[in-house]
Amino acid sequence: MIIEGRQRDLGGGFAVRRVLPSARRRSVGPFVFWDHFGPKTYEPGERFDVRPHPHIDLATITYLFDGEIMHRDSLGSQQAITPGAVNWMTAGTGIVHSERTSDERQKNGQTLEGIQSWVAMPRDHEQGEPAFRHHSADSLPRWDWPGARAVLIAGDAYGHSSPVAYPGGIFYVDVTAEQGAEFAMPEGHEEMAIYAAHGQVSLLGETLSQGQMMFADAAGPDDLVRCHSASRLLLLGGASLEGPRHIWWNFVSSDPERIQKAADDWRHDRFPSIPGDDDERIPLPDDGPPPPVQGGS
Repeated sequence: MIIEGRQRDLGGGFAVRRVLPSARRRSVGPFVFWDHFGPKTYEPGERFDVRPHPHIDLATITYLFDGEIMHRDSLGSQQAITPGAVNWMTAGTGIVHSERTSDERQKNGQTLEGIQSWVAMPRDHEQGEPAFRHHSADSLPRWDWPGARAVLIAGDAYGHSSPVAYPGGIFYVDVTAEQGAEFAMPEGHEEMAIYAAHGQVSLLGETLSQGQMMFADAAGPDDLVRCHSASRLLLLGGASLEGPRHIWWNFVSSDPERIQKAADDWRHDRFPSIPGDDDERIPLPDDGPPPPVQGGS
């Protein structure tokens, strides 16, 4: 199955290519949300601004190909992320964060491109303590194949383990490949997908082009990814979720009543604020979350 990313305008001329969730498939392992943003060039004086907004019961992963984003959150974290590094934020019972251009970057301008993904937490970890961890690019495992270089962003794959920890089965790999490179998908994972950020590849007799995600659960060690051009690829997946996840706005949970409560808390300003970034926030959408399902999911 191949899914085409859909263009979404998030405001201010900032467009993303959204792949997950899709009507055809809502998740790959614990990955429940996938946006590819950019490349977008900001001239000197222009800035990228995602105002404060809340999350619950998930982890967010920001991974850049180009540019810089300044992360701030209600824990007091303030961390610039640059290409190849990982910002991993665990929402738990509730966290608020913003993503903006730093004053220095705004002065000089920049081109911004990367992947924003959300990972559902196992049910017994959804309501944990909020947390934020930054992992530098040089802390992530990397290796070479003929004509390709791979970086393990999170989890376990190809005999390597990332310091980006998740309490369940997960893998997330960034591959930069030359035309003609070949490699297999990782073994030992229940659900798998490959996303073509740039270039064109084939797998299982199908061709995958830029902006498309292929679900590759059936790929075995003899089924090779073949690069028909210079390509930037993301491999992702892991163990299947132990039940459905409900998604509304920025909230993800196995329990729809928690989403109802989070929406009410944001509406009535009961979430914590971001130190030094509490003058504005993204308002709750006009259309509220659906009524909770009796007994949860």
